[in-house]
Amino acid sequence: MNKTPDVTIENGQVRLVITSDGIAKSLVFKPTNTECLIQGKRIPISTITEPRPYQNEVKLAYPNKKTTFKSNAIRQEGDKLTIGYELIPWEATVRVKIAEDYIAFSLEALNLTEPYGITMTEPPVSEMWFLRLPVRERGHWGDWLNVIWDEEVAVNVLGAGPCANADSEEGEGYRILQAGTDEKVKLTGVTAALITCAKDELLDKIATVEEDYGLPHGVASRRHDLYTASYYWTATVNPTNVDEQIEYAKMGGFRLMNIYYPSFLESRGYRLIGNYDVYRQEYPNGKADLKAMLTKIKEAGITPGCHFLHSHIGRDSKYVTPVPDRRLNLLRHFTLAKPLGETDTTIHVQQNPIHSTNAGNRRVLKIGTELISYEGYTTTLPYTFHGCVRGIDKTTVNVQPEGTMFGLLDVSEFGATSVYLDQYSDLQDEVADGIADLWDAGFEFIYFDGSEGVNPPFWYHVAGAQHRVFRKLKPEPIFAEGAAKTHFSWHMLTGGNAFDVFRPEKLKAETIRHPFTEAPRMQDNFTRLNFGWLGYFLPSEETIGTQPDQMEFVTSKAAAWDCPVGINPSPAVLAQHPRTADNFEVFRRWEEVRARKWLSDEQKQMLRDAEQEFILLLDERNDLELVPYDQVMNVASGSRDVIAFTFERKEALYAVYWHISADKRLELPLEPKDIAVLESMGEEIEATAGERTGTTVVPVGKRRYLKTSRLKRDELIAALGKARILD
Repeated sequence: MNKTPDVTIENGQVRLVITSDGIAKSLVFKPTNTECLIQGKRIPISTITEPRPYQNEVKLAYPNKKTTFKSNAIRQEGDKLTIGYELIPWEATVRVKIAEDYIAFSLEALNLTEPYGITMTEPPVSEMWFLRLPVRERGHWGDWLNVIWDEEVAVNVLGAGPCANADSEEGEGYRILQAGTDEKVKLTGVTAALITCAKDELLDKIATVEEDYGLPHGVASRRHDLYTASYYWTATVNPTNVDEQIEYAKMGGFRLMNIYYPSFLESRGYRLIGNYDVYRQEYPNGKADLKAMLTKIKEAGITPGCHFLHSHIGRDSKYVTPVPDRRLNLLRHFTLAKPLGETDTTIHVQQNPIHSTNAGNRRVLKIGTELISYEGYTTTLPYTFHGCVRGIDKTTVNVQPEGTMFGLLDVSEFGATSVYLDQYSDLQDEVADGIADLWDAGFEFIYFDGSEGVNPPFWYHVAGAQHRVFRKLKPEPIFAEGAAKTHFSWHMLTGGNAFDVFRPEKLKAETIRHPFTEAPRMQDNFTRLNFGWLGYFLPSEETIGTQPDQMEFVTSKAAAWDCPVGINPSPAVLAQHPRTADNFEVFRRWEEVRARKWLSDEQKQMLRDAEQEFILLLDERNDLELVPYDQVMNVASGSRDVIAFTFERKEALYAVYWHISADKRLELPLEPKDIAVLESMGEEIEATAGERTGTTVVPVGKRRYLKTSRLKRDELIAALGKARILD
């Protein structure tokens, strides 16, 4: 009896071999004859998971629980693969497309091969993986893009549409890259691409897949000139103050301005009001005024973007009050066990409310035309919600008969001021139409905030909600960022994510803990992130406020990974802060670094030292110069008011120093001949002898420099420690 031959699929780059009994045998990168699969593990090329066995004999023989069945046979007929499975009478039909840059696998059908003995035509499948490859570890794992790579070769299993679930399973020395489907989304008609190529060619290959399958242009976005540019974020810009905000943005060298929607739409908080034609009073001509403002920003050389909560619906919106929309998402469903009267404050239900939320203002039921809050519930019979307040959020009180079905409203966990919409409805498309109309005013990049606010399965709906908006934005955004991401988001959220604001005293530590730690993972995914929405704080008794060394730290560590930052100031605070000029000069220099691609690979590696801080100077010829510097921890007997760092350059010792909030004088226990004061490199001002013998008095306010060729570092540090702040 002849053995059924292995299935071999190949193009010019790669050869994939699958054994006749459905095992992934080999994946060879042909230019270097590199075997990419782990050997000896017998990983099935495909699996089907049922919520319980359905075929009668299997149901009788095995426990009735979620069960996964492995592929045990495969045959090839033309461009189609037919995959069989152990125990169950189902076969999968997978069409193969062999392209020069990739091999695509499309699940076309699940076919019943023999009668079940029960009335059923649809496959009772909860999820299915139609491609599974145990790829050997190669040093780099991109969990978002679903790619394993080293400097020689990259292996990527890429979803070619939003309905393809691309994911992985970890093994010892390998990872199973897989593509599949989910019955909550779509069981057939989905495609994934296998790319195996030289690492430096991966983005080119992905760009081809994006073009062939009509995906967002994630590769082109990552190659845009503004891809690494930082942005000035504003929630207050309008036609009356846009000139002022442009000037601040230009002061910091920002080429991008990210505009939060409450700048132009009426809203009272962290939500989208839902009435897109309600412009703020500063825009008497509505969209025309918005368009004119964006044109002015562009004429100043700054590209405007917008920031929306695309999956949130405000609780003061027309979709919530006076009658809540039928398309708001419900977390759980209940059935009235007794009629609901107009004044009832206890609601009797058939189902146990256990595990319904008890969090603050999130305790909301949606019954007919009204929203009802509850104080608590019982988890033993009779089941009730009690302490109810009727008609909250100015909704319409109603009566309902026994047997009415209703639900637990999906209220946002962030402040409870908004609710999530049902992604299985068309409400997200309606919201998308409104955002697209605003986008048309002239925005060019977008932030998808609140992206986590969707119903499960999250692998699909997070990216799916973003895509339902993104695909309507014409022209396509030059890049996007978002609060949450899943695999398909890679093609849209080319800027990754931004981190929320950290307080000044914790900023450096939290930067290392969060964005600095994420940056190499994002680089493994051939992308970047935003190192933060940097808050802007005035010095006060509670905080030293935002200071130049903080800005230097974050933006330099970001640049080490070719990442930008975002700063979230208000013009009022910028105007009041005594160090705004210094803070924004830090940004201006680092934005020049980004625009010029000035950093060498060696400098980037230096900057990746989590413990070492750096300062970007302008030298005597006004050229950029990067040097490490170290903070003096005990200036002026431990005063928090003066900050100083020391560094060495050109055979001299320096200190950069400033006062956090004032213009004063600093008395140093040094002779004037021992020290020089510099406004900038090469621009000396005279140091003055102090009233006390052996002292020198220097100005302390904005950032200045001390220079000495006479003192050792420990001597200069000691002098700074003994310094006195004078009025």
